[in-house]
Amino acid sequence: MTDFYVFATGPLAWIAFGIFILGAIYRLVSMYSLAKAKDGSSIAYMSWYYGLRSILVWMIPFKSMGWKSDPLMTVTTFVFHLCFLLVAVFLGAHAVLWDTAFGISIPSLPAHLGDTVSFVALACCLVFAYRRFALPHVKGVTRCQDWFALILVALPFITGVLAYHQVGSPLVMTTLHVLSGELLLALIPFTRLSHALFVLFTRAYMGSEFGGVRHANDW
Repeated sequence: MTDFYVFATGPLAWIAFGIFILGAIYRLVSMYSLAKAKDGSSIAYMSWYYGLRSILVWMIPFKSMGWKSDPLMTVTTFVFHLCFLLVAVFLGAHAVLWDTAFGISIPSLPAHLGDTVSFVALACCLVFAYRRFALPHVKGVTRCQDWFALILVALPFITGVLAYHQVGSPLVMTTLHVLSGELLLALIPFTRLSHALFVLFTRAYMGSEFGGVRHANDW
């Protein structure tokens, strides 16, 4: 098991990074080509000013009508993404990996705080699941790939919490945590989670169209 853990944290990790990077490039290039073929004029009116303005406004909770219309979803979305960023980048064990793999030294969260943040992120995942079960307008558009994406995001938090609290074999649980994180990273470009790649471009497009063409706000 130790040998497999070394493989998972070494070659397999680089494979996951490679799949993510190549997959992201492929999806971005293919989407650009599709947009150019379907509506080439849209490229002409892309505006740095209106695009950045839209991105910044939509990054402010409750600034837009979309955020105001669903307060629970707004709070959950912002809290989850903040928790995800804190754990993925600043958790102590992850900070060590950043330093070991890339020579990047960053401050790290205390272990107990990282544990709390992970529980908050899991609570957000439960809210996302509740909405897909309970709200008709969300349930009606929910597909298997949406559930798969949610499970894919939740698994690293679940296995990380179990590993931290030493539930079961620490080595097995830590290995599962590493594998789930690598699976998440590798599949981001090919699942519903690809919104992480497209959201800035989509928002910039909407902002440019509304601001530069319609002379209206998109929020």
